[in-house]
Amino acid sequence: MAPAARRWREKKEARELPAPIRAYVRLVDRISHAVGLFAMYLFLFLMGMLLWSAATRLTTGTSFIWVVEMAEFTMVAYYMLGAAHSIQLDSHVRMDLFYAAWSPRTRALCDAVTILMVIVYGILLFRGGLSSTIYALQYGQKNYSAWGPYLWPIKAIMLVGIFLLLLQLVATFFKDLARARGESLE
Repeated sequence: MAPAARRWREKKEARELPAPIRAYVRLVDRISHAVGLFAMYLFLFLMGMLLWSAATRLTTGTSFIWVVEMAEFTMVAYYMLGAAHSIQLDSHVRMDLFYAAWSPRTRALCDAVTILMVIVYGILLFRGGLSSTIYALQYGQKNYSAWGPYLWPIKAIMLVGIFLLLLQLVATFFKDLARARGESLE
């Protein structure tokens, strides 16, 4: 190998993030994608449940008290389990006042800094969710409604969604860091 090519390759390898970080990003991206696809189908379940409820009400004149609450729980599971996939796809909301005019490296650096703040928020959210889930399990917390379902299952699903979101936020931080350094982890 020519000396110039060897120096270029050594510089590139020095810039690359370590292999464990690259493996972490790939693993978390796969998990986020799989869970995100599952969450997409939850929306179909939600639509089917509401359609069945409406058809039953129109044909028999009776309604089921649990359908609206179950629809709410399904919607919560849909957006909590889909949050990590949304971050992975970069389809979240972003204020674009100056951002579009910046270079890709400047955007990546800004994203890396701001995502650290989101990670801190996610950690606090996870702590609160964990506390709330433990409380619901310990005391058999039920919703105050005619149906009165236990709340721990949906709180546990929310906790899993927040945890997956945190994993994806860290992976996205590494991607942004790599982009700021002129490398891609995609």
